[in-house]
Amino acid sequence: MTKLVSCKRHRFPPEIIAHAVWLYFRSPLSLRLVEEMLLERGIIVSYETVRRWALRFGPDYARRLKRKRPRRRDVWHLDEVVVTIAGKKHWLWRAVDQDGYVLDEIVQSRRDTKAATRLLKRLLKKQGCPPRRIITDKLGSYTAARRQIMPSVEHRAHKGLNNRAENSHVPLRKRERMMQGFRSVGGLQQYVSVFSAVRNLFVPPRTRCSALATHLHRLTAMAEWKGAANLAA
Repeated sequence: MTKLVSCKRHRFPPEIIAHAVWLYFRSPLSLRLVEEMLLERGIIVSYETVRRWALRFGPDYARRLKRKRPRRRDVWHLDEVVVTIAGKKHWLWRAVDQDGYVLDEIVQSRRDTKAATRLLKRLLKKQGCPPRRIITDKLGSYTAARRQIMPSVEHRAHKGLNNRAENSHVPLRKRERMMQGFRSVGGLQQYVSVFSAVRNLFVPPRTRCSALATHLHRLTAMAEWKGAANLAA
């Protein structure tokens, strides 16, 4: 059983803390903008406090959120994007499924077979089963890593087929600009783990197109978020 998130020794109640953390990770807002939005509701709190709340409670909330059950018929879309931290290039490797659900992300300093192999090993460990197919761009490291880790899985390497993975980078790019970049590799890794968990929860599945279905999905997601934050639904 997952341990409950405790807000003891905090001046503000869990409802306010959870709302501030939700605003920060769900919307493209800076810490100062979250501070202003809370002030509009009569809540006087500094942006630095919001930052500490995000670091303290964000990972706990993310761990308590339900994750999508892996299926053998899933298709994995893999891609990597460069992130500059303190003047040095790093690579954020990401895997999403056919619905755009983020399966895993890992920040690495390499863009080679070793890095691609590490991503595939993490995916297999977390998902518990291989996919029906993996789709990547034409980076040769994916081919070499797939041959080592899952040689029997179908692999399609074509830039035009991998828009789903490439589009999954867009929300984080918006946050990166709003935050004026990331300060450390560890900070980026922690941020994306919480950011993707929250986004996975609230973004409706692609198979649901009607406004009513989207509305119901978001109501369910909000109820689950409150459950993760130990709040009354």
